[in-house]
Amino acid sequence: MNRLLLLSAAVLLTACGSGETDKIGRVSTVFNMLGKNDRIEVEGFDDPDVRGVSCYISYAKKGGLKEMVNLEEDASDASVSCVQTASSISFDETAVRKPKEIFKHGTSFAFKSRQIVRYYDPKRKTFAYLVYSDKIVQGSPKNSLSVVSCFGSNLQTNMPQAGTSGKMLAGACIISNPIENPDKR
Repeated sequence: MNRLLLLSAAVLLTACGSGETDKIGRVSTVFNMLGKNDRIEVEGFDDPDVRGVSCYISYAKKGGLKEMVNLEEDASDASVSCVQTASSISFDETAVRKPKEIFKHGTSFAFKSRQIVRYYDPKRKTFAYLVYSDKIVQGSPKNSLSVVSCFGSNLQTNMPQAGTSGKMLAGACIISNPIENPDKR
């Protein structure tokens, strides 16, 4: 009985999704007589570990009667675009070195989710954001990738910056705890 209760709670938490996002907009794609229309939704959020980077995700959302009773299964189609949204990007290089899931949202009542994973390339001082969806049994190969480089904008690196003592400057990035030899992983 307790196992059934725990499984039910896990399914409900998965269906709810996680993460703080802002609803940016939506556009209807298919009219439904009953319930909401099928649509594409756009959300935005800030990377929690990389200050100065924001990501935007668009995805297909099913409407109709199934959505009203929370039984719809959304398509695996999604796109992500991440951009620099501050004058500089700052992060702890040792903290971002390992891949991290920074967004997860349930796309069906149970067993299917959409997520964004952040990867960091220390050699090129670049972040790669991958969006994909998966199921417990079988995922989807549909994916989208967005990249943000420290060298995408220009922060003066030849002049000392306030508050950067003991930190490394690379393009628009202020890096705490820099990795000594980024070629060795």
